[in-house]
Amino acid sequence: MTLQDWLRTRAFLQPVADLRARVDAAIAACAIPHPPMPDWDRYRADFAAGVPLLQSADAAVDLASTERAMDALADRLEAEDGALAPGLLRCAAWAVLSASLQPVVVAFAEWRDEDRWLRRYCPTCGSPPAMAQLAGVDPGRRRYLACGGCGTRWCYRRTACPFCETESPHLASLAIEGEGGLRIDFCESCRGYLKTYNGQGDEAVLLADWTSLHLDVLARDRGLFRTAASLFELEPAAQQ
Repeated sequence: MTLQDWLRTRAFLQPVADLRARVDAAIAACAIPHPPMPDWDRYRADFAAGVPLLQSADAAVDLASTERAMDALADRLEAEDGALAPGLLRCAAWAVLSASLQPVVVAFAEWRDEDRWLRRYCPTCGSPPAMAQLAGVDPGRRRYLACGGCGTRWCYRRTACPFCETESPHLASLAIEGEGGLRIDFCESCRGYLKTYNGQGDEAVLLADWTSLHLDVLARDRGLFRTAASLFELEPAAQQ
């Protein structure tokens, strides 16, 4: 599935797609630096203790050049449109961080033992998950959580709530017809929810948080709560 395929039947997402395209184009026109690889051996003890990579003094990931790239991108966008809304700045900053960290995130996934990080927050930046994916086939099917900020994916228990850690049978699902394998998984104890891709592929479209903002609206209307921060503000429609 391509992004255009997805947008063709969900025209209401086009303004968000245009915003994301603007940010991506500005990033492509900038030289986004990649920080040096961490010293994995030095980070090993912090990893075992549950310290996210970017919060580890021993890993010491140097983001100074990434921060300068964020400032340069903000200046570029401001030169185009004037003063920037806080939401656009937040979206742009996370997009730069994700692009900058991509080699580190890939190397981190290869280095770490997934079964030793069964925690409810991102092993890279410490954020709560925005999405999830069910991958593989039973009985070895696994659930991966996905960070909406830095883009890291990590393994988590299939039968546990990633917010309050309550075990099944308090987990429930809400299937949405025509949404390409996406559903809403929620905890009946804390009412926290995750948008979940129930599929075998690695669909970039279906695992992009912004392409399913309408599911966030649907979940909110049902009294469910999103724990992960959104890079886009969801405002209720004004009453006529």
